[in-house]
Amino acid sequence: MADSSVLGWILCSMITLVKLCGVISKRRKRKGISVTRTDSVNGVLTSNGECGSTDGSHADVIIVGAGVAGSALAYTLGKDGRRVHVIERDLSEPDRIVGELLQPGGYLKLLELGLEDCVEEIDAQQIFGYALFKDGKHTRLSYHLEKFHSDVSGRSFHNGRFIQRMRKKSTSLPNVHLEQGTVTSLLEEKGIIRGMQYKTKDGRKFTAFAPLTIVCDGCFSNLRRSLCNPKVDVPSYFVGLVLENCHLPYSNHGHVILADPSPILFYPISSTEVRCLVDVPGQRVPSIANGEMANYLTTVVAPQVPPEIYDPFVAAVNKGNIRTMSNRSMPAAPHPTPGALLMGYAFNMRHPLTGGGMTVALSDIVVLRNLLRPLCDLNDAPTLCKYLESFYTLRKPVASTINTLAGALYKVFSASPDQARKEMRQACFDYLSLGGVFSTGPISLLSGLNPRPLSLVLHFFAVAIYGVGRLLLPFPSPKRIWIGPRLISVRITIRTLPFCLISSFGITDYLSSYGVMLCMVLCRENQESSSPLSKRKELGKCFSR
Repeated sequence: MADSSVLGWILCSMITLVKLCGVISKRRKRKGISVTRTDSVNGVLTSNGECGSTDGSHADVIIVGAGVAGSALAYTLGKDGRRVHVIERDLSEPDRIVGELLQPGGYLKLLELGLEDCVEEIDAQQIFGYALFKDGKHTRLSYHLEKFHSDVSGRSFHNGRFIQRMRKKSTSLPNVHLEQGTVTSLLEEKGIIRGMQYKTKDGRKFTAFAPLTIVCDGCFSNLRRSLCNPKVDVPSYFVGLVLENCHLPYSNHGHVILADPSPILFYPISSTEVRCLVDVPGQRVPSIANGEMANYLTTVVAPQVPPEIYDPFVAAVNKGNIRTMSNRSMPAAPHPTPGALLMGYAFNMRHPLTGGGMTVALSDIVVLRNLLRPLCDLNDAPTLCKYLESFYTLRKPVASTINTLAGALYKVFSASPDQARKEMRQACFDYLSLGGVFSTGPISLLSGLNPRPLSLVLHFFAVAIYGVGRLLLPFPSPKRIWIGPRLISVRITIRTLPFCLISSFGITDYLSSYGVMLCMVLCRENQESSSPLSKRKELGKCFSR
C-alpha cells in the first residue's frame, strides 16, 4: 500500500512538472522569445565565465547611439511615456569638425521637441544667413525670419557641447536609461528584431530586449548592413581649422567662398572661435605629417580667402591643429525590418556643405514621434511594422529636398574645366545676387524653412534658364549658342534632380502617406473616448482601407 502511494506521488509530481514546463514555454513564446534562441544566447554569453545576461524586456524602445539623433529621440520618446534604453559606445564629449551648424528649420524642430534649451549655456552663436564670395565679389543671403519669433534663427556651436547637453536632457527623465557599451549584434528571430547584444566598458556581455530597436550609431555604423542597402560615396574631404579672434566680414553669418577647386566654409562656433572647413575633392588629401597639407593651405587656399580672414587663417595653419574628415553621402535605401529602424547618419547622409544633416534627423524624429503616439502597445508587431514602413514615406519631402540640394549645390559650387559647368557656377552666383524671390526662395530651401521638392525643381530650372539668357543676351555668338543647350543638360544631369525627386516622393507614396496621416487624425479624435483595444481596432480598419 505504501509502495503504491509513493508511486502515485511520483507520477503526480512528474505530470505537474510537465504541465508547468508547458505553461512556461507558452509564456515565453507569447513574448516573442523562443526557448531555443534564449538558451543559445545565454550559452554564448556565459560560456567564458566573465559574461552575464540581463532581461531588458522592461524597455519599450532600445536606441543604439546617443549622438544628436539618438539623444533627441530618447528624450522625445521618454517624454511620451516610453521606457527607453540607450546604449552609447563613448559617453565622453565628442570632438568633431562637423555637425556644428543647425539651420533655422532644425531649430524649429528643436522647439517642437522641447529641446531648444540644449543650445543654451554652450556659447552658441545665432546665424542669420550666408555670405557668398566669388572672384572678389560677394552677396549676402539672409534667412526669411520675419514671421517667426526673434529666437528663431540658425545656431552654430561646438558639436560636443551640444550633444552633452542633449544627453543630460534625455537622462533627466526617469524612464530613460543611458548606458555606455558597444552593441555587437542585433537579435533576430523569424525575421523580427527582438533586441541586441552589447558589451560594457569593463568587458561584460549582456542582452537587451524590446519590441522596437532604433539604430542611430552614426556614419560609421556597423549595424546598418542588415537593415539597409548601404551605398556610401566619398566625393571629398573636409580639412578643419579653428580661427581664433577672427572677425568675419558679415557677423553672425556663414561664409561660403567659391574657390578653386571646391568651396571653403567659415562660420562662428563660439564668441571667440571661427570654424574653417576646406573642401578637398577626391579620395586622397595632402599629408599632414610631412607638411604637404600646411603647404597646400598656405599656397593654394589662403590666396582665395577674403582679406579680412587671411591673417587669422594663416595663423591657424601655422598653429598646426589641422584635422581631416571624409564627406560621406549615402541615399536612404532601407530594408523594412519588423522590430527595427535606422535613423540619423546610420540611415542617410548627404554632403555637409549645406549643414542639413541635423535638420533631417530632427525632422525624422518628429515624424516618428507622431506616428508612434497612437500606439499604446509596441508589442503589437503587425501594426508597428506598418507604422514603421510609413515612416520611410512621410520623411521623404523634407529629407529628399535637403539631400538633393546638398548634392547639387556641391556640384555647382565646385570648379570645373568644362565651360558649361563654369557658366552654370557663375549663373548660380548671379541668380542669388539678384535678391528678392531669387534669393529668398533658395535660402528658404537651404535653411529647412520651406523644404518643398517642387520649389527646389522650379529654382533649379530657373537658374538654368537665367544662365542661358546670360549667354544669348545682348548678342549671341556661335560659341554661346553651343554652350546654352549644354548648360541645360548639365543642370538636368546634376544629381538627376527631377527623377530623384519624383522617385523620392511619387504618387503612390503620396497616397499612402495621406492614408497614414488620415489614420492618425481619426485615432486622435477617438483618443479620449476609446479604450486601448478599440484604438487598435480602429488602426487596423484605417490601414485595411
